[in-house]
Amino acid sequence: MSDVTLAVGGRNYTVSCADGQEEHVQRLAAVIDGKLGSMGANLSSQEAKNLLFAALLLADELDEAKQKAAPPEPAFDADRLAGQLERIAVALENAASTLEDGTSAS
Repeated sequence: MSDVTLAVGGRNYTVSCADGQEEHVQRLAAVIDGKLGSMGANLSSQEAKNLLFAALLLADELDEAKQKAAPPEPAFDADRLAGQLERIAVALENAASTLEDGTSAS
């Protein structure tokens, strides 16, 4: 484990992370710091509330991105499926009948 110091909201925080992940964690902290900076006059006097609000904004952005990236769920059409199953059943019955006729003719 490595310790890395992060500058977020004008304060420094030391956190632990896996070896080799220091730059990644610093980039993530920079995103949070940027979000805090973009809040401008909306900042509260309470640091924890500011960090929570920034986290909520980032979580909302992530949720929207996931929804855009997710393929739409196909609509389930029970009538169409029933029709397909019925056609398959008829084809299987015809195949079975053909096999029975061919076997008894021998």
